[in-house]
Amino acid sequence: MTSPKTLLRAWNLRPKKSLGQSFLCDPSTAASIVARARFSRQDVILEIGAGLGALTIPISRAVQKIYAIEKDRQLIDLLNTELVAHQIANCEIIAGDILKIDLNRFPESAGSKMTVVGNLPYNISSQVLVNLIESRHTFTRAIFMFQKELAQRIAAGPGGRDYGRITAMLRYCADIKTMVTVKANAFYPPPKVDSAVVEIKFKPTTGYPPHSESMLFTVIKASFGNRRKTLKNALKASGLGLDARAVDEVLSLAGVDPTRRAETLEPEEFVALTIGLEAVWNAE
Repeated sequence: MTSPKTLLRAWNLRPKKSLGQSFLCDPSTAASIVARARFSRQDVILEIGAGLGALTIPISRAVQKIYAIEKDRQLIDLLNTELVAHQIANCEIIAGDILKIDLNRFPESAGSKMTVVGNLPYNISSQVLVNLIESRHTFTRAIFMFQKELAQRIAAGPGGRDYGRITAMLRYCADIKTMVTVKANAFYPPPKVDSAVVEIKFKPTTGYPPHSESMLFTVIKASFGNRRKTLKNALKASGLGLDARAVDEVLSLAGVDPTRRAETLEPEEFVALTIGLEAVWNAE
């Protein structure tokens, strides 16, 4: 791996703070991530933020096909040159913003479900995860690198301050585990904090009682909107149009103690709240 600093200087480029660019510069870290991910020759990969190819190149050697999305158009020619130099022929670079790309378009090209990978900047992580959850029928799993603090929140279980809206949404439809921690000095320029790689493995939601998934996500968002409040008070203040009587009825139907807080609820309890809310609304 040619060092990112050397490559960027050769092309008269600099890392862009506006894009949160911090390029992996440790080949052993890249090799460890690829090994722990257990890719196979049948895998088709969607990579978010290919950058200089630190993960793109070793992943390409382990899989059938990789679609590499890169927002910074100044890096595209550099990345193409690196792919040619490393004799990589199974990588298709897509210039674009992941937040503006329809994730549902890829199954037609891939021919099968995909694995999505990427080193996500902090400022777009939540939005990418929400979009991914909503398009998860396209993917079997996601392997993402986050700032360590965010990775801890994503992998958190109910009952603590780290457990939040995105975590609850993910736990509803996926199993989550931390794969490896990556020190800040493995990047150029080095970020202020360490990172961690998290695997999100999607699972069926058929085990839950029938419910509206879009309503479920609305309920989760409303519950965490005032997370310091009890569920009863959080739902009353949520903008769902529920008065105190309706909230009491929803919580009673769901079998959830009104004095609990959102951070204590398991996914199946949010589903129960959703079913209770639908019942109350349908009765009106």
